[in-house]
Amino acid sequence: MNKSFIHENFLLQNDQAQKLYHDYASDLPIIDFHCHLDPDAIVKDTQFQNLSKIWLHGDHYKWRAMRTCGVPERLITGDASDEEKFKAWASIVPETLKNPLYHWTHLELKTYFGIDDVLLNKKSAQGIWEHSNKLLSQPNFSTRSLLHRMQVKVVCTTDDPTDSLDMHRKYQQENDTHFVLFPTFRPDKAMQVEQHKDFLDYVKKLESASDTDISTFKDFIDALQSRHDYFGQLGCRASDHGIEEPYAHPFNQQQLHDIFAKAIQGLDISTDEVMAFKTGMMHMFAVMDHEKGWAFQMHIGAMRNNNKRKFNELGPDTGFDSIGDFQIAKPLSSFLNQLDEDDTLPRVIIYNLNPRDNALISTMTGNFQNGEIAGKVQHGPGWWFLDQKEGMEEQLQTLSNMSCLSHFVGMVTDSRSFLSYPRHDYYRRILCNMLGNDIEQGIIPEDYELVGELIENVCYKNALKYFKYNRLPAEMDKTPIF
Repeated sequence: MNKSFIHENFLLQNDQAQKLYHDYASDLPIIDFHCHLDPDAIVKDTQFQNLSKIWLHGDHYKWRAMRTCGVPERLITGDASDEEKFKAWASIVPETLKNPLYHWTHLELKTYFGIDDVLLNKKSAQGIWEHSNKLLSQPNFSTRSLLHRMQVKVVCTTDDPTDSLDMHRKYQQENDTHFVLFPTFRPDKAMQVEQHKDFLDYVKKLESASDTDISTFKDFIDALQSRHDYFGQLGCRASDHGIEEPYAHPFNQQQLHDIFAKAIQGLDISTDEVMAFKTGMMHMFAVMDHEKGWAFQMHIGAMRNNNKRKFNELGPDTGFDSIGDFQIAKPLSSFLNQLDEDDTLPRVIIYNLNPRDNALISTMTGNFQNGEIAGKVQHGPGWWFLDQKEGMEEQLQTLSNMSCLSHFVGMVTDSRSFLSYPRHDYYRRILCNMLGNDIEQGIIPEDYELVGELIENVCYKNALKYFKYNRLPAEMDKTPIF
């Protein structure tokens, strides 16, 4: 290949876009306020053995593509060697052309391994495997080094209330760190009262984590509150909730007590009771967040574990999820309105997975702004099936048309991979190209100071302010950038 596919002006289609990217976006630090990185790997500064370990393990995006291209499960999640799995992936990369995986793959090879003169395929696989593995054995390819190299300043992992957070506490006791590491409160399992035995097992785990005997609903909420408080002590600034649809079923406190009692006794719980319980729990979590000034993140619209046979074989998060078509507008409005009426509405970020809901979400956020916190209710960035070029562009255009792009908190990795941070660069190039095209067409003024300030805010500064990372306690601030 004579010309590099991934080059300095990749995705930047005109001079204006190139100027915006290189002058205002390319060198900005990264605030990753939602990811699924393993804090244990960060604290231990893990060195991955090979490219398959760091790149393919746990990546259900790649697994899904491999299955679609006819790769046997043995070479995806089975007992094949790491080298065999990598070569199986490499062999189908050409078949992902026009899928975002093709862009991400070559961005990551270029960014971390300096590979920009060949495309990954069956023929080039052996050379890329050997070259990358040699680099991965070097100290500057440890987990912390990779994050530092990408100028990541804040990492927010996703953590269950029963997690010990030992790794977060240990990391925060260190003095010489280049970024801060915070937990995010993700209590999805605490709402799954319909799961019967799994719910009872979860209550026992919560008892242990909170050092609390739980026999009543009040005990249950007190235990969750104590964990919420503990997360706050370790710098948590947000909760996160992965739900199919917004919950807005009528409920009262006595109902919640009665439903919990039935769950503890192993009695059947009706569909109405399940929905009332979920609504009540979501409401209480939002109130907890409001009291602490946290952000309340809602990831809406995923239909998970569609293939029951594969779920039983491989478990969750293995590539068998899709976009759902749930009712959004009325329950979301009702849920937010109840909190607003009680003056307990926290900062809210709403992520939609179905692209049909972009305009719905962008217009809904405007109903609950308070005129005090800029962008208090946010239309979150494109995620999962929408964190690709067209998905990002559509979310940005809709947000611009129906809300205020200038107060948007920007992109997240939403990833389990330590090689995913070029997604922020991908996003910044897309944003700069969109604005550059607008300048070229005369849609916005050719005022680089004006447009450049918007880019800096969206890509970095807004998230700092929104999550209050710019006001970290001195004992927690181990990096000079705040």
